[in-house]
Amino acid sequence: MDFPKLDEVYKLLSEKLETWVESAITILPNIVVAFLIAIVFGVVAKIIGNVTGKVMRKTFESRQIASLLTSIIKSIVIVAGIFIALDFVGLQGTVTSLLAGAGIVGLAIGFAFQDMTENFIAGIAMGIRKPFEIGDVIEAEGVFGNVKEINLRNTLVETFYGQLEVIPNKILFRNILTNYSYLGYRRIEIPVGISYADDIDVAANVITDAMNTKDYVIKKEETAVYAESFGDSSINLLLWFWIRYPGDPGFMSVRHDAVSTVKTVLEENNILIPFPIRTLDFNAKGGDKLNAMLKQRDSEHQSHQGNAESAATTDSASGGKKSPTDEE
Repeated sequence: MDFPKLDEVYKLLSEKLETWVESAITILPNIVVAFLIAIVFGVVAKIIGNVTGKVMRKTFESRQIASLLTSIIKSIVIVAGIFIALDFVGLQGTVTSLLAGAGIVGLAIGFAFQDMTENFIAGIAMGIRKPFEIGDVIEAEGVFGNVKEINLRNTLVETFYGQLEVIPNKILFRNILTNYSYLGYRRIEIPVGISYADDIDVAANVITDAMNTKDYVIKKEETAVYAESFGDSSINLLLWFWIRYPGDPGFMSVRHDAVSTVKTVLEENNILIPFPIRTLDFNAKGGDKLNAMLKQRDSEHQSHQGNAESAATTDSASGGKKSPTDEE
């Protein structure tokens, strides 16, 4: 077996090394410039991150969302600097491969963590739209309470029964959400019934005047009482008035005071709040009332007592004498 001569091997290695050194010397300025580009982009990313972080913390209630968006912006700037530096050195193929690999990895992660990704994107979208803030009273998917925390995946709501509900952000983003704190006021509706013998307009006026004396009532020109329907024992009215919400006094305290006020003012004006009245009919075809049946029973009972007393009187008048038939 013939081995190559050492001189030829040495010559070949020398030529290769010389070629590499020449190439390195040729692209050395580009390498230096690429490092400078990467450093500059790193400094710019840090400056942009600091400025963006301050803006995001003022914009978003959630610290997590603010920090995440700041990190994403910084990462985009740094990655852009790296790609520009690689392209400047002449490694266009490497840049293309990195972009393709990043796309494939991102797609795989998206499919693997689809639910988490959806909540994450919904959290960012809600952070931008801000349909509610920490401390707001919201209602969604049967949950009603105060917002305590907003993070990237879910929102924590403390209900008025003292439970802490964890709601995924995608549910709040997809479905109907009611924010009771957004406008700062709320209407309260209180039903009340009056008797058919009382005047509807008089009752409405006295209730409206009494409610408008309350400090918690706002938009007093819109306080009103409407006749709603005919009830079994009453004319059903509906009281409307507006309060600040959330505010002090609270919703339950206001409603309690309103019900008490309506009862008091109706009593003072001799307007009856009736209770249900029932008439019992014991005849399948109708017509026989309970009071009539009781009267008939009492009459029959008195008639029986009268007959018994009459018979006793007759026996007493005969003196207890026996007839001839009895003696036999």
